[in-house]
Amino acid sequence: MPYLLNLIYLVLILVASPWLLLAAVRKGKYREGYAAKLFGRVPRRLSGRTCIWLHAVSVGEVNLLAPLIALIESRRPEWECVISTTTMTGMQLARKKYPRQTAFYCPLDFSWATRAAMRRIRPDLLVLAELELWPNLVRAAGENGARVAVINGRLSEHSFRGYRRIRPLLARLFGRIDLVAVQDETYARRFCQLGARPDSVCVTGSMKYDGAQTDRDNPATRRLRELAGFTDDDVVFLAGSTQEPEEALALEAFEQLRGDRPQLRLVLVPRHPDRFDAVARMLDESGMAWQRRTELDLATASPAARVLLVDVVGELGAWWGTAAVAFVGGSMGSRGGQNMIEPAAYAAAVSFGPNTKNFRDVTSAMLARRAAVVVEDGPALLEFVRRCLAEPDYAARLGTAARTLVLEQLGATERTFDLLAQLVERRSCEGDSPIFRAA
Repeated sequence: MPYLLNLIYLVLILVASPWLLLAAVRKGKYREGYAAKLFGRVPRRLSGRTCIWLHAVSVGEVNLLAPLIALIESRRPEWECVISTTTMTGMQLARKKYPRQTAFYCPLDFSWATRAAMRRIRPDLLVLAELELWPNLVRAAGENGARVAVINGRLSEHSFRGYRRIRPLLARLFGRIDLVAVQDETYARRFCQLGARPDSVCVTGSMKYDGAQTDRDNPATRRLRELAGFTDDDVVFLAGSTQEPEEALALEAFEQLRGDRPQLRLVLVPRHPDRFDAVARMLDESGMAWQRRTELDLATASPAARVLLVDVVGELGAWWGTAAVAFVGGSMGSRGGQNMIEPAAYAAAVSFGPNTKNFRDVTSAMLARRAAVVVEDGPALLEFVRRCLAEPDYAARLGTAARTLVLEQLGATERTFDLLAQLVERRSCEGDSPIFRAA
């Protein structure tokens, strides 16, 4: 089976190679980490401490791990955590966010690469964030005596229908996984229907809520507010995790409203770094005064610049704390939305586009509680921002409902940690079948 998978992966890479090369040249992707990805030459772990290998695909999953890593450091300081990621932006953030942990590129799912990586890391537990099920990686973990856990698991209806076609293969894979910690009962049923052992599936809730900061006066947000020169009179409209054409829609709304609302400020935070220069060109063409976030480290914010382009990775969570009105991007096109929990936790008036398939559970909860608004297009976004400015009580009700919802969901990380600790403690009992109860 591993050799068949190797062949399939090689064929897929050959077929995709023109696109991969184009992305490397035009967007700077896939330019590093080849030794780790292709041959498993990850940093060799030298200590004999209990090791937790945490795998996070990209920026979202890297951020997701923050409260769990903090809990491990406080409760089990003798454990050693290492972090792998797949994307370049994920790696940049992991190195910045977790300087005390070793970060490396996860090997591609070739049998030789995963086995080499496992021999070099020697983990006691492999933790996969959300749903990164790579058969050879999971197999290699088992061959090296490591337990395997999926945390914050989710499985959309669309993905479930697709995976159901290869259920026999998935059932064999799930048989090697010791814990599947999922966000809700619906996901739990879907995982079981795909072959996960019922005694390995546990409902813990969504860890994404636990990672959200609720205090607008936290040090990171306070520093950014001062850096940007925001005053108490300013009203910040922030469009975050955006993709094309969402920056243009936010800018158009700002242009329409700024004449009557001189206190309005616009902050644009594109999702991917390869959008920074394109958005900068758009701002230049608009004729408005604006600044880059990277310029603020070198000079004082210009009072004339009412638009700020955040051209760094990893700061969005803190920037949301400056926002009175929020638009969560990736939701006007086909991407499927981005994390709207962070602005909700800060009690911002939250909006997002119609396509939020990646966050269906969160958006459903927020809309049911009247804690957010769906804006179908640019004119709807304009009207939402206009209403929030004209009716402060309306914006405040949205924000309060959103923050209340987040506060009610806290605790998933604690439940997840308890289950992982249980796995580590049982590792020496090779014949033991873990028995989990819904947390």
